[in-house]
Amino acid sequence: MTQVLFRNFAMLEPDHGELRKGYELLVEGELIREVSDKPIKADKAAVIDCGGRTLMPGLIDSHVHVMLSEVSIPLLEKVPLTLATARAARLMKGMIDRGFTSVRDTGGADWGIKEAVEKGDVPGPRLFIAGAAIGPTGGHSDPRRRTDFGARCHCCNAMAYTMNISDGVSSVIKSTREQMRLGADHIKIMMSGGVASPYDPLDSMQFTVEEVTAAVTEAKAFGRYVCAHAYTPEAITRAAQCGVRAIEHGNLIDEASAKLMAENNMFLTANLVAYYAMRERAAEFGMNAEMLAKNDLVIDGGLKSLEICKRAGVPVAYGSDLLGQLQVDQSREFLLRREVLSPLEIIRSATTIGAQLLRMEGKLGTLHAGAYADIILVDGDPLKNLELFQDQGAKLPVIMKGGAFHKNTLH
Repeated sequence: MTQVLFRNFAMLEPDHGELRKGYELLVEGELIREVSDKPIKADKAAVIDCGGRTLMPGLIDSHVHVMLSEVSIPLLEKVPLTLATARAARLMKGMIDRGFTSVRDTGGADWGIKEAVEKGDVPGPRLFIAGAAIGPTGGHSDPRRRTDFGARCHCCNAMAYTMNISDGVSSVIKSTREQMRLGADHIKIMMSGGVASPYDPLDSMQFTVEEVTAAVTEAKAFGRYVCAHAYTPEAITRAAQCGVRAIEHGNLIDEASAKLMAENNMFLTANLVAYYAMRERAAEFGMNAEMLAKNDLVIDGGLKSLEICKRAGVPVAYGSDLLGQLQVDQSREFLLRREVLSPLEIIRSATTIGAQLLRMEGKLGTLHAGAYADIILVDGDPLKNLELFQDQGAKLPVIMKGGAFHKNTLH
């Protein structure tokens, strides 16, 4: 079994919270075998002298869409699945190049693209998938033209493939079961209006209590969980009361709904960068004025939502939620959050909390023995300079996933 021994580094274990020197770390196969403050004896190991750089766990982005390769979702109607898959391969390589060794896809990615990464057919991060996002007619997962009244064949184009429309309890049950049959790690449902959907008001309530409860019941029965797209306190409250485990976005959250989330041990995945990137550049990629107006309604709530959740004790994971050509801004979320959070808190959101959300504590987001050897090396101290995560991974000379080097410039 292949061994790699890392030496001469400053270790950033997010649980500990400060850099520690004088350690060595041994990788064997796909796992971290040993971490020690004494020399590790491993005669057959390949030795990596880290030159005093920072060694830390690979990053986790808990809200991505690898198959949504257009900023304006309706444009996906013109994209065949072959082209969508090729674009996804390019987008995923960009993610792991930036040090994200695991990502949670919240609508679009299927078991096929996940297996392509796992088998090494295309480079990319570990994928945790939802399959198609499920929502009601006219809701956030229904970007159809108003002249389109017909049932869509899901295999015709990327828009139909990545979005599911379900109405009524029986339809929601069937769709939830179908996504799990197709390998979903979690179920994504729409519970309020959204920015990137053309016709739903942002404060609209999507899915009834009975429909949400049906999805949650089925997911739990299968050993999975439900995450919900929700912006408003009303939608977040309904999700919490129905047993949803995680809220996506939550920009308009208030103290009461945050308290309810904390009482129910829920997670929030925030993604401030999506709103700033859309405000700056989405129009040039086809996003219309109505969508951009909705973006303006939520952008100012992003930082406030982080402060509210911090006071309430709601764990907030790192998310980007960038579409298409905007995905190059994935690491910019680190910089936006520093207005209200410390560098360590932000790094923990992209490691420790991400692993908890994925139900992969002790396996991801840590350098403890027994964890997957998902490791990045940073040219400097990210606790002092979050800019080190910028520039598409230029300051990351080593990126390892599952004990295999994706990048190693220290030869």
